[in-house]
Amino acid sequence: MSSTASEPVRPAAIGEAAADQGEAIVARAGYKPELRRSLRFFSMFSISFSIISITTGIFLNYGFGLANWGPASIWTWPVVGVGNLLIAFIVAELGTRIPLAGYAYQWSARLVNPTYGWFVGVFGLLYMTVGGGAIMLLGAAPLLVSEFSVDPAANPHLVLAVAIVLMILPTLVNIISVQVAARVNNIAVFTEIVGTVVFAVTLFFLWLGGSKPSPYGWSVLASTASPGHNPLYYSFALASMLGAFTLVGFELAADMSEDAVNPRRSVPRGVIWAVAGSVVLGMVALIGFTVAIPSIKAVESSGAPLLVIAGYWLPSWLVKVFIAFVIFSMFAILVVGAGAQARLVYSLARDNMLPFSGVLRRVHAGTRTPVAALVVFGVIDLGVMLYGYFQASAYGTLVGATAIIPYIIYFLITLAYAVKRRATDTLPGAFTLGPWAWPVIAFVLAYTAVIMVILSAPAIFHGSDKFIGYGFGLALLWYVVALYWRLRRGEAGVKPVESLTE
Repeated sequence: MSSTASEPVRPAAIGEAAADQGEAIVARAGYKPELRRSLRFFSMFSISFSIISITTGIFLNYGFGLANWGPASIWTWPVVGVGNLLIAFIVAELGTRIPLAGYAYQWSARLVNPTYGWFVGVFGLLYMTVGGGAIMLLGAAPLLVSEFSVDPAANPHLVLAVAIVLMILPTLVNIISVQVAARVNNIAVFTEIVGTVVFAVTLFFLWLGGSKPSPYGWSVLASTASPGHNPLYYSFALASMLGAFTLVGFELAADMSEDAVNPRRSVPRGVIWAVAGSVVLGMVALIGFTVAIPSIKAVESSGAPLLVIAGYWLPSWLVKVFIAFVIFSMFAILVVGAGAQARLVYSLARDNMLPFSGVLRRVHAGTRTPVAALVVFGVIDLGVMLYGYFQASAYGTLVGATAIIPYIIYFLITLAYAVKRRATDTLPGAFTLGPWAWPVIAFVLAYTAVIMVILSAPAIFHGSDKFIGYGFGLALLWYVVALYWRLRRGEAGVKPVESLTE
C-alpha cells in the first residue's frame, strides 16, 4: 500500500529509498551494484573512529612526543587536530559527491584522469598493506603475550605466532560479512572511550585526590623538558607527530561507501564526527595521563610510557584490563583496514587497473563481499609483516611509511579536487563548504605539504622515503609495461566526474 498524506513514511521505506539512491549512483558510474548496503550512520562513524583509534595512537606515540618536547608535547594535539579536521571537510565533500568504493582512487581518477588515480590508489594500497602488520607485530601481539605473564622479548617466536593469528582473524571476519565487521567496529567505539578516556580520567582524579605522592603539579602540562636538546621549532615539529601519526585513516569510511545506506549523508557525517570526537576525547585523555606522570625520566625512558603511568596509580589487575582494551582497539583497526583495503582492490580491479583484475573483482554471491581481494591481500599483508620480522631494521622503516603515506594521499586528492572543484558543484551532496571551499583547499595543500616535509626530511625517516620510492617504482613499472596500453585501448579506467551528474 502506498503512503498517503495522512500516513507516516515507514523507516524501512526510507532505508529502501536511500539504498536505491546509492545503487543509482553506482550504476551511473558504470558499475553493476554488487556489495550489500547495510551500514548506517553509526557504523560509518565507527569505521572512522576505530581506524583513527586514539587508544592505539596515544599508546604507541605518547613516548615519541615526550622524547621530543617533553610533557608539553600534548598541546600539539589540538593544533594537528584542527588541521586534520579541515582535511576531513575535504574528504566529506568528496565522499558525499562521489560515494564509490575505492575512495581516493575513484576521486582522483574521475577528477583528473585514470593515470593520476592509479598512482593515488597505489599509495592507498601501500598505506593499508604496511600499517596493519606493524601494529600487530610491534603492538598487539607483545601486549597479548604479556597479559599471560610471558616476557615478549624472551619469546619472539611466540610473539610472531600470535601476530600471524591476529593478522588472519580480521580477514576471516570480513569474509563472513561486512555486518560482522561492523559489529566489531561498533564495539571498538566503546573500547576506545573506556580504554583511553575513562582510564585517563580515573588517573586524573587519583592524582587530584593525592592517592599517591606526585612530584609534579599542574606545571607538568607546560614542561618542555626534552632529552633530545633540539631547537624549539624542530622539537615542536617532531612532537606534533603525536597527533599526525594518530589522527589519520578516517577517510576509509568513504572507501566503504558502496556498503553504506544513504552514503551521501552517512559518509560526511561519520567522517567529521569521528575526527572531531577523536580530537576532543584524545585531548582529555592526554591531559589525564600527563598530570599523572610519576617521574618524567622514568616515563621517557620506557618503551610503554602509559603502562608506567597506569602501573603507578592502579592495581596490576586493572592495568591488565587497560591493556585488554588497547589490544581490542588495535584488532579493530585491522578489521577496518582489511575491509577497506579489499574495497580499494575491488574498485581498482573492476576498472581493470590491476594484474589479475578478473579474479580480484569477484564478489561472493552469498556474502556479497570481495573474497578474492580479501584473501590475496591478506596474504600480501602477512608477507610484509614477516619481512619486517626477519629484518629488524626494516620495521622502523615500514612504520614510518605508514605515517607519511596518508598525508601524500590527502595532498593528492585535495590537488585533484582543486582542479575540478567547479565540476563537483553540479553533483548533489549532503555536505558542502560553500564559499569556504577555496580557503580550506589552500590551507590543506599547504598543511599537508608541511607535514610531508617533517616526515621525510629528518634522517630518522629516510628509510621510509626509500620504501615509498620502491612502491612507487613498482607502480610505475606496471603502468609502463601494461596499464598504459590498457588505458589507450579503452580496456581500463573510468569516465570523468561529469558523467555522475544526475
